[in-house]
Amino acid sequence: MAGGQTKKAGGEGKKGGGETKKGNANAGGGGKKKEVKKETGLGLSYKKDENFGEWYSEEFFDAEIKKLKIKNCYFPLFVSPTVLQKEKEHVEGFAPEVAWVTKSGQSDLEVPIAIRPTSETVMYPYYSKWIRGHRDLPLKLNQWCNVVRWEFSNPTPFIRSREFLWQEGHTAFATKAEADEEVLDILELYRRVYEEYLAIPVIKGKKSELEKFAGGLYTTSVEAFIPNTGRGIQGATSHCLGQNFAKMFEINFEDEKGEKAMVWQNSWAYSTRTIGVMVMVHGDDKGLVLPPKVAAVQVIVIPVPFKDADTQGIFDACTSTVNTLTEAGIHAEADLRDNYSPGWKYSHWELKGVPLRIEIGPRDLANSQVRVVRRDNSAKVDIPMASLVEQVKDLLVTIQKSLYDVATQKRDACIQKVTTWDEFIEALGQKKLILAPWCDEEEVEKDVKARTKGEMGACKTLCTPFEQPDLPEGTLCFASGKPAKKWSYWGRSY
Repeated sequence: MAGGQTKKAGGEGKKGGGETKKGNANAGGGGKKKEVKKETGLGLSYKKDENFGEWYSEEFFDAEIKKLKIKNCYFPLFVSPTVLQKEKEHVEGFAPEVAWVTKSGQSDLEVPIAIRPTSETVMYPYYSKWIRGHRDLPLKLNQWCNVVRWEFSNPTPFIRSREFLWQEGHTAFATKAEADEEVLDILELYRRVYEEYLAIPVIKGKKSELEKFAGGLYTTSVEAFIPNTGRGIQGATSHCLGQNFAKMFEINFEDEKGEKAMVWQNSWAYSTRTIGVMVMVHGDDKGLVLPPKVAAVQVIVIPVPFKDADTQGIFDACTSTVNTLTEAGIHAEADLRDNYSPGWKYSHWELKGVPLRIEIGPRDLANSQVRVVRRDNSAKVDIPMASLVEQVKDLLVTIQKSLYDVATQKRDACIQKVTTWDEFIEALGQKKLILAPWCDEEEVEKDVKARTKGEMGACKTLCTPFEQPDLPEGTLCFASGKPAKKWSYWGRSY
């Protein structure tokens, strides 16, 4: 959550990663000086390229969907089997992942209760009661909640876990045109979350019939790519559900002509997976690298007192610097703990990914300046206190843009355009994000998945991008040799 705290991201909580319990050290220069601990174990055990073993912009998104007159709500966590199984096609898509409560204490429940894997079957029985006429439409609700999906392989924090947090929007309209428009409006907000806040380039597109949401009419998504692993990752989805759920849950209304009609519905969601994508795209061998727009702490101020220095003066300068930055709307904190060395603190805050570090030592105090160090590229610059706020703001903007530009360059360098099966297999072996002409046949996609299945996992379509390259007449599908209908992205994915 923008400006919020994360939960032990980057290994915090281990020795050398968390806060000590020995008081804060606003007591800087006064009293007996505490011994500096010789902490070990701070940092990462693996390099980014060798092992790929919370913040997300809720504030921005919540404000934007409210502009679209979408209201927040909350529905129950538990679902009865009767309701869950009412929409069979939908349930089949989630059946292996549904977790069931079968006991209360030591007593067996007469009827097991499902924990929601998503909320269509929890919410839509009420939609059928609330919607009676065209004046009840559109109905636009969103909830920030958790869901549970039990079966998966290779659990990865934030990316693939049994319980995760997300927002899920569920809307109902009188016409398909209104639903289609909202699908793309929401997808654009998701693009902005990734590109403007998380500094991650994404591709907007449509999922194949094989990869679309179970029970939906069609699915759109924003797709990111992780160069280090050569895998795509679905960043967020916006689905048009059509009238499938309206039919099963009898969500009908009387239109302006007095005739009975079924609503058109959408659902859309993004989750704490955004945190995982951000960590994988920007993180390095020192730890997290956070874009300034979503960093809980944008600037950390660290005192660097030397022997016989005016320690209290340096600590006071650090406090004053934090106050100045905070008053200007910058998320700044000072690390005044006197039982850790400045070098230890540097590593600690680098691990946490704080965008800017300010160091204040005797020379800085004497010259009315501070030393500023960027987390993304380690560049250092001395800034006069007189222009502190202006230059720090400029640096934060520069870092945000630089992270996006670097991520885009790395992503684009991995995109490989192919036209034949041999080129496709070669690019797949090189961990590329593959753009290939496709006949858009489901059986061909299944065949590609079967032929590429191996230890690394099968290759599949990621999306068909809305921005389509030119498709010359006579272009053939890379996999089937049939006439190609579109360009689609392919690759292994999370």
